[in-house]
Amino acid sequence: MGEIVFQNTLTGRKEPFVPLRAGEVSMYACGPTVYNFAHVGNFRTFVFNDILRRFLRSRGFRVRQVMNFTDVDDRIIANAAAAGVSIREYTDKYIKAFLADRDALGLQLPDTVVRATENIDEMVNLIERLGARGCTYNSDGSTYFRISTFPAYGKLSKLDVAGIQAGARVDVDRYDKADARDFALWKAPKPGEFFWETRIGPGRPGWHIECSTMAMKYLGETLDIHTGGVDLIFPHHENEIAQSESATGKPFVRYWLHAEYLLVDSEKMSKSLGNFHTLRELLQEGHKPSSIRFLLASVPYRRQLNFTDDGLRQAAGSVDRLRTFALRLRQGKFPEGASAMSERAARAVEEFEAGLEDDLNTARALAAIFDLTRDANTAMDRGEFHQGDIAPVTAALDKFDAIFAVLVDDDAQKLRALGVSGSEQPTDTEIEQLVGQRQAARKSRNFLEADRIRQQLSDRGILLEDTRDGGIHWKRK
Repeated sequence: MGEIVFQNTLTGRKEPFVPLRAGEVSMYACGPTVYNFAHVGNFRTFVFNDILRRFLRSRGFRVRQVMNFTDVDDRIIANAAAAGVSIREYTDKYIKAFLADRDALGLQLPDTVVRATENIDEMVNLIERLGARGCTYNSDGSTYFRISTFPAYGKLSKLDVAGIQAGARVDVDRYDKADARDFALWKAPKPGEFFWETRIGPGRPGWHIECSTMAMKYLGETLDIHTGGVDLIFPHHENEIAQSESATGKPFVRYWLHAEYLLVDSEKMSKSLGNFHTLRELLQEGHKPSSIRFLLASVPYRRQLNFTDDGLRQAAGSVDRLRTFALRLRQGKFPEGASAMSERAARAVEEFEAGLEDDLNTARALAAIFDLTRDANTAMDRGEFHQGDIAPVTAALDKFDAIFAVLVDDDAQKLRALGVSGSEQPTDTEIEQLVGQRQAARKSRNFLEADRIRQQLSDRGILLEDTRDGGIHWKRK
């Protein structure tokens, strides 16, 4: 195995990955702001996080990953008030939905998942720490970070701070580089707004202080990796650096990794354009969780991903080819002995690993596995694939699926778990029972019954393929 390199947003170049402590990786992922259901653009970043975590663990690292829920911000407060419910009640619905959506996409749960509202005391402590260092000031009951006290401000987003007016403030959580100002660490409540009563006065935290607090609480003052979408580089991650490093005097994060935007039919996703898709909407339209996961993972995270219906259909076909090949490996009858396929599988694994080592180049990694699948299928068709070849090729597929997680045909179960209509496909056990009944009918020459079972399975989304050796392969549509 070779050296792992990542494109570090902070330095703007690819760098060898060397964690702070040998064999251990601390990784923080900005989680969702739970004011609504997560959309497919959000999940592009979360699939990237999952691929990264799985890959590092496959290389023997002990990964400690923390993800937050931003369960208090301007939108949440406004929406909860409009709905006449508490912030907790309002956000619980969307947190539950997000976790269920993650399960549907096969995303492993981070080691620690934390809510911002459960860490208010720690946020107050950090704000007080910054105040003791002369980095804050108060105005109208709010506390602001004075960016002039942090000379390196702008180093992540490459922002030129020369034109920033001293003492100018910004109160909203999200803003553009042109509006860079001193930002709010603690916000005084507006009339009728929910607030916490604390040592620094009544109010609520600003967005940026939340992630600094939770990251350092659970992972220490210097992290190995911090991930997020490119939309978070400024102001969120820039402000995280400023307040964290001002408080500790230490580097906050060693490797910043940012996933590029997801486009829909070559346009930025937005509600106004009518191309805004939640995961559940896509599933209701008939797309499978595995197809969506595969498409989101197939384009390297540093490149924009154009999300289209055609792309989803191609992803479904790709997953189907891999599953059909894996089934052929398990059920096929091959002559004894071994061939050069063992060496071919080893080369595929080497190329697969090399792709992921190169800043998670998932396209290169996938190409290695599909090339192996093509060559092995050709060898099977020619009668040149042997029993001794099964183990090394299966091992290559297992290594692939430990990262990409699409080979197990569990889409129907995942759809049922989400309560998605049209997810009435039979379980694997039910299919095997019906296939056995059809085989028995064929052997007894009851072809009418065999055809009836085939049609029954087809009506329920299962395709059968009779093999030359008398066996049956099945797959889901």
